[in-house]
Amino acid sequence: MNAPGHAHAIAIATHPHRIRVTFHGAVIADTRQALVLKEGQLPPAYYIPREDVRMAHLRRTTHGTHCPFKGDASYFSVCVDDRTAEHAVWTYEAPFEAVASIKQYVSFDRDKLNVTEEPENG
Repeated sequence: MNAPGHAHAIAIATHPHRIRVTFHGAVIADTRQALVLKEGQLPPAYYIPREDVRMAHLRRTTHGTHCPFKGDASYFSVCVDDRTAEHAVWTYEAPFEAVASIKQYVSFDRDKLNVTEEPENG
């Protein structure tokens, strides 16, 4: 993790609200245990523990990317009935030590899936 103020600083914190992910009416994930990762100027990303994800809707792909700050990402597509969101979910299965808390968590592409934040009292 880079020091605060660094152009690509990464901060990870427990997120206080419920996060739900849906795709064409199907709930893909629902959690009150999300982490929020803030990375430089990028929008915050929610990371959800795998136990709160309906992994039966996910299909591993061969797609992968490398982040010099987090490590190698593996991807999943989301499948519901005959609809598919390609490479819409990513995970760091062996993240760098500085971001080890995101291991066993997945994150979702907000452009491909409906990701909503629900306050506890709302």
